[in-house]
Amino acid sequence: YVGAYLKTEIAAEALTRDVPAFSRFLGVAALCNAQIVNFTNVASDAQVKRTTVYEYFEILKDTLLLRELPAFRKGTKRKPVCSSKYYFFDIGVARQLQGRVAVTPGTAEYGDAFETFIINEAFAFSDYVRPLSLSFWRTTTQCEVDLIIDDHIAVEIKGKQQVGSDDLKGLKAIAEERSFKRLICVSLEKRPRKIGKIEVLPYQEFLGMLWAEKLSG
Repeated sequence: YVGAYLKTEIAAEALTRDVPAFSRFLGVAALCNAQIVNFTNVASDAQVKRTTVYEYFEILKDTLLLRELPAFRKGTKRKPVCSSKYYFFDIGVARQLQGRVAVTPGTAEYGDAFETFIINEAFAFSDYVRPLSLSFWRTTTQCEVDLIIDDHIAVEIKGKQQVGSDDLKGLKAIAEERSFKRLICVSLEKRPRKIGKIEVLPYQEFLGMLWAEKLSG
């Protein structure tokens, strides 16, 4: 797939003059999947200029290889980060580019893969059913919520079969920032339950509600 992409999308369309450099960058960009990108570090690792990295990320977005999730900045009590996160359209392609094919449950890599899967479902719904405002929230003190939908639904994504109170710190923090209609933790748990105002939902149920347009209640 990557070979065909470089040949038919990049070289054939003359999107960059230096295909080998872009190929190096592609592997480094895959390592940034589901992360806030440090463009200086990417430039160093890919051996290209920092300005070139910006151009290459735009190419990845234009060719639909990845999506940009902007930062949510409407909180009032805590200082949010302003940088975006990036997600490859397919976790299998991202893993192959990373040189990490297998994913072990319970690891941070598994969590990133699960997060990518859920985020891409939200992007797909926004593309094919109804446009959504999608963002994420992180503060300079590392409070984080993975997904904000239409500014009133906060979603934390945990690739765990048992969610604990420590997994809900981000949702509790953002609930103090402003009023949200729903606070949801999407997980691998088998049954839905509530912890205070936070709903812990099996991912199948969350996705069913998303595609049935029932998340807003």
